[in-house]
Amino acid sequence: MNTCRSRTMLKIPFYQIDAFSNEVFSGNPAGVCLLDEWLQDETLQSIATENNLPETAFLVKQATHYDLRWFTPEVEMDLCGHATLASAHVIFEFVDSNAEQIEFMSKSGALSVERRDDLLFLDFPSRKPTACACPEGINTILGAAPSETLVSRDLMFVFDDEDLIRTMNPDLTALSQLNNFAVIVTAPGKQCDFVSRFFAPGAGIPEDPVTGSAHCTLVPYWAERLAKKELHAMQLSRRGGELFCTDRDDRVSIGGRAVTYLSGTIVL
Repeated sequence: MNTCRSRTMLKIPFYQIDAFSNEVFSGNPAGVCLLDEWLQDETLQSIATENNLPETAFLVKQATHYDLRWFTPEVEMDLCGHATLASAHVIFEFVDSNAEQIEFMSKSGALSVERRDDLLFLDFPSRKPTACACPEGINTILGAAPSETLVSRDLMFVFDDEDLIRTMNPDLTALSQLNNFAVIVTAPGKQCDFVSRFFAPGAGIPEDPVTGSAHCTLVPYWAERLAKKELHAMQLSRRGGELFCTDRDDRVSIGGRAVTYLSGTIVL
């Protein structure tokens, strides 16, 4: 006797997008899942863990906006720039090609993404950092002594040399034991206003290729230091990324490009 029973399968449209880049295999990859309604948190986390991307974004369409949540392979995030950019790219390309601006509601409040030619601009909250004490042993952990130490959500260490940022090989185990979510290292740029890298090993992201949310902290710092509102930034991970930023006091505008790597269906 055949005891197998058929079950109803849930099919979720899924896209993988390379954000803050105009070509695949660079920028920061993000998964984007389009949901009809919210699934249990455990299921969302399991999908993000299975994807094993720096972030997976989940969207549910409402009357005037999209509800948006982000998960790393290990935790839910309160803010993620590159996965928001990726989500907007999916909507512009595959859902509503006539839209010029998309509104999101998230754990960090209302967010929007505006399309201007081939650039997408995030409207995000500013997270201006404040000076703080340098953690003990950080010179050994990072391999160099920072000129400044600041904090917002993340610890930020400022250096004077772009090449030092590019070649830095920090002790990720030691970084994961710091109390803050992540670590930003930054310096003045040679061909741009500033460069950075971003490490969050405690959240399952040893190094994030390009980090929009980090620029909520980087932009107000460099805008004040350089006395300019419009800023061109590069993130010096192996994949690399380019960002076009504006300091708008309590908000920051973070612009970049995005490309589709794959589209498919998650079956649960």
